[in-house]
Amino acid sequence: MRQEALKSLFPIMVERRRYLHRHPELSFKEQKTSAYVADVLTKLGIDIIVGVGGNGIIGTIRGQLPGKTVALRADMDALPIQDEKTCDYASQVPGVMHACGHDGHTAVLLAVAEYFSARKEALHGEIRLLFQPAEEVCPGGALSMIEAGALDGVDVIYGVHLWTPIPVGTAASRPGPLMASTDEFFIELSGRGGHGGMPHAAIDSVVAGAALVMQLQSIVSRSVNPLDPAVVTIGSIHGGTAQNVIADTCRLAGTVRCFHEETRQRIRERIEQLAQGTAQAYGAGVSIEYMTGYPSLVNHQPEFERFEQIAAKEAGLAVELSAQIMPAEDFAYYLQRVPGCFMLVGAGNPEKNATYPHHHPKFDIDEDAMLHAAGLLIAMAQAFQSDRQ
Repeated sequence: MRQEALKSLFPIMVERRRYLHRHPELSFKEQKTSAYVADVLTKLGIDIIVGVGGNGIIGTIRGQLPGKTVALRADMDALPIQDEKTCDYASQVPGVMHACGHDGHTAVLLAVAEYFSARKEALHGEIRLLFQPAEEVCPGGALSMIEAGALDGVDVIYGVHLWTPIPVGTAASRPGPLMASTDEFFIELSGRGGHGGMPHAAIDSVVAGAALVMQLQSIVSRSVNPLDPAVVTIGSIHGGTAQNVIADTCRLAGTVRCFHEETRQRIRERIEQLAQGTAQAYGAGVSIEYMTGYPSLVNHQPEFERFEQIAAKEAGLAVELSAQIMPAEDFAYYLQRVPGCFMLVGAGNPEKNATYPHHHPKFDIDEDAMLHAAGLLIAMAQAFQSDRQ
């Protein structure tokens, strides 16, 4: 019955997803997207709170039977990427597109809202719908949603990500750390500029910067347990203005990704030590800006086990144990406060040109994945409520 109901909702899911894909909005600027979601929920007779943590929305569906409160979350923001697809639902906003599937997440949760709002008489407890802004940019929207009361009284939370690296018809997750923490750092080395032909009279910040890049590569290989995955990446290095001028400043920017807090703190310590030591060795000054981002996303064992049982039995999906992955997610903040599980729903399909990686200008999904994602969220919520009756 659930699958039949969702099949009837599938056309409107596709319509909503394509509308949102045509009209993407960047993080912290999701005003029109928020208004669109609020309009749909209001027409369904769902109680809503708007403007949560900026542009977020909390929707509440109260069942007529006693039970617990299940929160379901969708993110709504897009990315500063030019859409290069040739299709009738390509982004109409220059330089902005949904290149990570958040339009699909929003359409999925709206379909879930329709499903539960039409079945209040058989619903145990409460379904809390969290339409979250600003997942793509730190500090993200999850913390502000939480501070505004999104998790008050919530017993469990579930979220999905439409994921093109795995094929449509498949779902994956894992217990414990699934997605990495993410931090950013910016290091500026200050030397003394001079003539390229007279290096002895200057302090070359570019040479110091190049040496520091190589020193930082030793952190993962020599300061982190080889069995503990971690990444330290220098994404940019800038210094100098001409080929015959010794640069007085050189700026490095990088990211750190790992799965355990002690590793995270160890890497930060080593970055700061190496930056200061390298600068001193070359006679340069140094300033370090370190920005702490999202924590590692850690699934709860009982809810992962529920996913393993429900995804195949109730949602008809092939189930895989996901590898740990280095992208980050601010859903991690919800899981720090209440039990839950974050699940990857396969959205890749070469036959529908859904093969490009997330954040690619030609990114797209097999829209059948939305049907699977909606079914999985509904089944997980119902299974939790059944266990708590």
